[in-house]
Amino acid sequence: MTDRERTARLPAATLERFVASVLMSLDVPAADAVRVAAYMVQADLLGYETHGVFRLRQYVNRLVAGGTSARARPCVVQETNATALVDGDNGLGHLAMDLACQLAIRKAEAEGIGWVGVRNNNHAGPLALYVRPQVEQAMMGLAAAVGSANHVAPYGGTDLLLGTNPLAIAVPAGDREPFLLDMATTVASAGKIKTLAQRGEAMPEGWMVGRDGLPLTDPTRQQEGFLLPIGGAKGYGLAVAVALLAGALNGAAVGRAVVDFSKDTGTPANTGQFVAAIDVRAFGDPAAFAAAAATLCGELEASPVLPGYDAVRLPGAGRGARRAEHLEGGLDIHPALRRELDTIAAERKIEPLPV
Repeated sequence: MTDRERTARLPAATLERFVASVLMSLDVPAADAVRVAAYMVQADLLGYETHGVFRLRQYVNRLVAGGTSARARPCVVQETNATALVDGDNGLGHLAMDLACQLAIRKAEAEGIGWVGVRNNNHAGPLALYVRPQVEQAMMGLAAAVGSANHVAPYGGTDLLLGTNPLAIAVPAGDREPFLLDMATTVASAGKIKTLAQRGEAMPEGWMVGRDGLPLTDPTRQQEGFLLPIGGAKGYGLAVAVALLAGALNGAAVGRAVVDFSKDTGTPANTGQFVAAIDVRAFGDPAAFAAAAATLCGELEASPVLPGYDAVRLPGAGRGARRAEHLEGGLDIHPALRRELDTIAAERKIEPLPV
């Protein structure tokens, strides 16, 4: 086994420079490339490795084929005091979501709440990236997105008409780590399945079923079946709600109009998302709220555990510590991902990542 075939640990800054170089080689302006690269590596730092640098291949393919615009200029096309609609100009999704997040926070500062929809956009990494900034301002953050491909059938049906349609909610909890729920409305995200396929590993039963209704555990056969919604009919209903709030409301693609951004790299995706911010001060004393949230979180974590469980864990717990650890010690790059990144470097005629 060569050094390049082993799991590598690289500094976050090295990865950021590499990703930015790849994007700039595809005519993405330097400032945009640096911003998107920072978001992608931030996803890995926080432990969302299925939605970080792993996604570079998909972004490259769409930029090469013209499905994503390299020189997009996201802008606000409609606005009220508390709401806005952002058009992503078919650019790299992180750019429009960054604009939407910052705008939602500014509106919440002025009006108590800010809700910003996004249309004509693309995949933008994990939604956690766009709810954490609200917490830093002692606000609550919400975000949702229409999935970038349809992998889910309506409950009891067989047509692929829904995506994983993720939802994220972040809530400040005083001196504690914030509550941060970032979840797909399916049992597993499509990114997890793509990661397993890249690594040659099997899926657990219960993530997917084939068209015969039997469990599907080979991730390379993903196109032969359906991702299962969380909680059966309830997860299906939640996925539809996200499609309406993040897609239809903004004039973005839903249902059969959704473009599979991995398969069809040349067609604009018109992905829909929304980002919202809620200022706790609009409802009362932020310190009192933070104390109540911290108390609840502490009580949950202190609950005696069932046999077979190590501890009660809150959504988002440990992400901050993981980020600090990765910043200090570097990020692990799986050999399969390293090979893909090396291939991209060769294609774009840029320096590969160091050993």
